[in-house]
Amino acid sequence: QVQLVESGGGLVQPGGSLRLSCEFSGLTFSMYAMNWYRQAPGKVREWIAIITTTGITNYADSVKGRFTVSRDNDKNTMYLQMNSLKSEDTAVYYCYRNPFWGQGTQVTVSS
Repeated sequence: QVQLVESGGGLVQPGGSLRLSCEFSGLTFSMYAMNWYRQAPGKVREWIAIITTTGITNYADSVKGRFTVSRDNDKNTMYLQMNSLKSEDTAVYYCYRNPFWGQGTQVTVSS
């Protein structure tokens, strides 16, 4: 049974940082590219980052230069380091490996 479990969300002030984690089980984690998505209230879910099996990364323009995706294959975990957070980053953040989704973790950026 494939499971993706996100954690690390919370409330942070503008300009602050958070690190999200996505723990993956049920398949060989190192064999798959992994993605982060987010969904803000009233908006469609949007892709924000990918990391390939070899560690190549790519980002949506909205987060480029502020967010960093990484992975630890020994821990079957993907991370999203989020810096310089803005109010518009408020959303539920999901990890995704086709066709599986995690349950999401809420990130709220507010003073």
